[in-house]
Amino acid sequence: MPSSSVSPSQIPITVFTGFLGAGKTSIILSLLPQLPSGYRVVLLKNEFGDIEVDSQLARQSSLTAVSEILNGCMCCVLVGQMKTALLEILEKYHPDRIIIESSGSAFPATLAFQIRELERETSRALTLDAIVTVIDAENFSGYEDTSITARMQAQYTDVLLINKWEHISERALDDVLEHLNTLNELTPKIRCSGKSVDPALIFSIDSKLFRDPLLLPPIEAKGDVTASQQHHDEVETITVLRGAPVPTNAHAHAGHAHVHTTAAPSDAHPHPAAHPPPPLLDEPTLTAALHQLPKEYVYRVKGFIRFAPPSKSTSATADSESLKQQQKQQWWILNWAFGRWELVDTPAPAPPSNAAAAEDEEDDEHGVVRLTVMGERGEVQRFAKRLAEALGAAVVA
Repeated sequence: MPSSSVSPSQIPITVFTGFLGAGKTSIILSLLPQLPSGYRVVLLKNEFGDIEVDSQLARQSSLTAVSEILNGCMCCVLVGQMKTALLEILEKYHPDRIIIESSGSAFPATLAFQIRELERETSRALTLDAIVTVIDAENFSGYEDTSITARMQAQYTDVLLINKWEHISERALDDVLEHLNTLNELTPKIRCSGKSVDPALIFSIDSKLFRDPLLLPPIEAKGDVTASQQHHDEVETITVLRGAPVPTNAHAHAGHAHVHTTAAPSDAHPHPAAHPPPPLLDEPTLTAALHQLPKEYVYRVKGFIRFAPPSKSTSATADSESLKQQQKQQWWILNWAFGRWELVDTPAPAPPSNAAAAEDEEDDEHGVVRLTVMGERGEVQRFAKRLAEALGAAVVA
């Protein structure tokens, strides 16, 4: 449980990092029921794309508030927005704790450096409590050799949480731990229990990392352009839509486009022009489409799905029409990571800002898709196209 080691006037900040699909959101949400009644937590969430998926889940929790930075990585492209968002949280909510969930490609030292600056600027009203890195034990060995981000996240942290270890053998887990010890021998390594961890193990750490900016790793302290470009080139983000409008940045913190987003081919359009309409979207169709994705090149698929309602008898009554409307409103959050996936039912996400597009989406009885696909640059786009084709959707900018 959180201790009283922090002054009541100080707000501790816990930063969660970890590669795409490591399980950061699930672990954060599992912490909340374990906290004392009345303990106020605000989540600052950095989404890779512009579809607010994990934030929709977070809003259904006991969090005091959820603040979002979309369409970019706040350690680099959107570097100033994290400080602005934290100051807004301080002024508006003054919670007991702030949890930052970074994007899967964030460099932890850059985030810590910004928080250390805020410590000085706010006379420690905001203070860095810990950097916590979530490790996907099932897939870490697959991307650790090629991802500078994954290595940096494992090296510069106060705690390493080993997640998904139950999916692999003890020998494979030993290999992962050996890799981690090579990167960071002295940092504690804690196995998660069913995507959960005791808050006492990761809160009130009072991190000693990066208190002196002169001790920052050269790449991160100086903003090395070559290293930054390599960091960007690791992950490419594609949007797949069906029966939904092209996303806008109107709901992002400052409306910056993300350099990772790939432009669509000139003939791509979110509403396929073929007639008759595309086939009905149902769960078997989605399952078959997801089984095509290779986890070597596709790391994450996340977003919203609305299946078509089941067929009805032609003798419609008022009650059956009401049932049909209920079914039309049923939305699901799809969370696919390295071959494993789940559907979580959710209230309808925020409607499109464009009234005509919102009406089109509402009236689309064939199914709606709003997905962000993330994977290896240069490879993920062709698999995103295959996924879109299988779902009767389109790849868009």
